Amino acid sequence: MQSIKEKIIDILLKSSSITKPQLEKALQMHKQKGVPLRKVLVEQGIISEEALLSLLSEQLYIPTLDLAKYKFDAGVVNLIPERTARLYKLIPLSRIGDTLTVSLSDPLNIFALDDLRALTGCNIDTVLSPEEQILKAIDSQYHPELKDAQQILEEDSWSALGGEKKSTEFIRQDAIELTSALEDSEKAPIVQLVNLILTQALKQRASDVHVEPEHEYLRVRYRVDGALHEVLKIPKINQNAVLARLKIISNLDITENRVPQDGRFKVRHEGKEVDFRVSSLPTTFGQKFVLRALDKANLSIGLDKLGFNEKPLTIFKEAIGKPFGMILVTGPTGSGKSTTLYSVLNQLNTAERNIITIEDPVEYQIEGITQIQVKPDIGLDFASGLRSLLRQSPDVILIGEIRDSETADIAIKAALTGQLVLSTLHTNDAISSITRLIDMGVEPFLVASSLVMLCAQRLCRKICLKCRKPIEVPKEFLEKIGFKEKTIFYAAEGCKYCNNTGFYGRIAILEAIMIDDVIREMIMKKQSNDDIKNYAVEKCGMMTLRDDAFLKVVQGLTTLEEALRITTEE
Repeated sequence: MQSIKEKIIDILLKSSSITKPQLEKALQMHKQKGVPLRKVLVEQGIISEEALLSLLSEQLYIPTLDLAKYKFDAGVVNLIPERTARLYKLIPLSRIGDTLTVSLSDPLNIFALDDLRALTGCNIDTVLSPEEQILKAIDSQYHPELKDAQQILEEDSWSALGGEKKSTEFIRQDAIELTSALEDSEKAPIVQLVNLILTQALKQRASDVHVEPEHEYLRVRYRVDGALHEVLKIPKINQNAVLARLKIISNLDITENRVPQDGRFKVRHEGKEVDFRVSSLPTTFGQKFVLRALDKANLSIGLDKLGFNEKPLTIFKEAIGKPFGMILVTGPTGSGKSTTLYSVLNQLNTAERNIITIEDPVEYQIEGITQIQVKPDIGLDFASGLRSLLRQSPDVILIGEIRDSETADIAIKAALTGQLVLSTLHTNDAISSITRLIDMGVEPFLVASSLVMLCAQRLCRKICLKCRKPIEVPKEFLEKIGFKEKTIFYAAEGCKYCNNTGFYGRIAILEAIMIDDVIREMIMKKQSNDDIKNYAVEKCGMMTLRDDAFLKVVQGLTTLEEALRITTEE
């Protein structure tokens, strides 16, 4: 029986569409690069994709279909998850009884056909379409909210404005209204496109929007629940206009393309205000923008609704009730440290307290709190800013991050002289922050005297409750990882509600430890992190990050795989 590769070779040689030297060259590249033979043939210009599809259609008796004007049925399209469609470069067309017809560009991919049979329980009929058409169809059918973006770009920029060229409308920075951008015919297509990108980012719960210049196009990606998803490719010809629009609304210097810039803007979306923090970075193909969405609504909910388990939450509440001392929240970038600390500030924000923050940059702007933006270029760094704000009689101080020995020293002394100091550090667990402070040159007795509480935080993806399915996990594996609870384990399946990811939203897991007299003595004696951790777990009952993550698994909020992914081995 002929292999798939042999079939293609046989068809091409019979049709005289390729010479033997060309074939040998293509086979060599196929072997060296591991790229499918048909792709090598098209990329090297040996044969066009249309000609290859026509040959395959003729020899394999499979019809071809132009997808450009095909009307898709959303119910049929959703029979196959987006990730499967993208993996095999195919899209469902119709279903009659138990027969599903799909359009694909590689009719000889038997793995794709086998997977589709298992996934849908249908017999699979195939038609052939160019790969580019299939990818466009996937973009438009699985992300219908963005399919109009291409129409905005393809239409005549000014004919949409009633044939009259109008000057660009500069929207006030503090009041950009994200209403139905496509229906607003008085705005230029580029303005509509940028508004559409922002609107859909908020609708899809994106925490970040990445606008990235590539060699041949401008790519837009959304970070949803911690994972990046590509949503749009904008033609290169529109790159400068889109990036200029982003600069205008972010109040950045449009003429400066050589150095990084930071800005921000505010939008109203579905009745609430959302801040966007903007960072631009010069790259090989143009300036890359990352827009971080900061929703103030997340801050006013308080500690009780951040999803912490009862034990670490009780420790946290006890710590913020102290009149002075230092509370440190540790974790990598994007682990929710700022949201947690700002929620604490909101809780402490009363008329009786003077709260001052020093940050780089100011993430959330909160009424009633004095916020200072670090500006190293004029000499306003964390250390000098901290010295100045201590003369303002603060009750609570938030330091964005303790980065150097000078900042650490001033912060520790502030905590000892009557202020409640909140700050962050980048360490893997809570106990490691003790070593980090001592490594920065702070004396152990000062560390021991000033610390009130240490905690480490991570963000864990919540499993989609609409499509999760129970699974069996081998006992040997559970014993190996130290999972002792009896529970039902779930796997992330993927559905329309969760955009075929299997997850919807994120929840915080916390490792919190209150510093008691025994731990203070251990710090002063410079005992190891392991000794302190063992004492905290055995005598104080501290829940480690992994313990907290496993509890979320028992509660049915996440998968065992996700719990292991975000926590290190204890």
